[in-house]
Amino acid sequence: MENLLSPELLIEEAKKARERARAEYSNFKVGAAVQAASGKIYRGCNIESSSYGLTMCAERVAIFNAISSGETEIVQIAVVTNSEKASSPCGACRQVLVDFALESKVYLNNCKDDTRSTTTKSLLPDYFSKVDLLKNI
Repeated sequence: MENLLSPELLIEEAKKARERARAEYSNFKVGAAVQAASGKIYRGCNIESSSYGLTMCAERVAIFNAISSGETEIVQIAVVTNSEKASSPCGACRQVLVDFALESKVYLNNCKDDTRSTTTKSLLPDYFSKVDLLKNI
């Protein structure tokens, strides 16, 4: 992909997404921004429900926004929290990253100057994917 956004600009997009977070229960606001292979950016924020299990994480909202808009490949993602250190995605989000962004760069930021760069494969090294499912067909 030729028009890869810089990590700093992708993080700024995630910060903008974080401003829309609905975190009335945890007060832990998260923003995410993904860049698809097309070059387009899609944002997501966490949205909490009073039925906690129905809460949706920012990473999944951003990825699902991209997929539902017709994108087929995510090339990078930035996740922003306001925590002491740059927070890593939860297990459910890691699995969704494997399913839709396996080759992606992942940038984790804490709204300060603390940014950590990683990859989807590093976040979930012994992952389960559609390849495992297809082996049984």
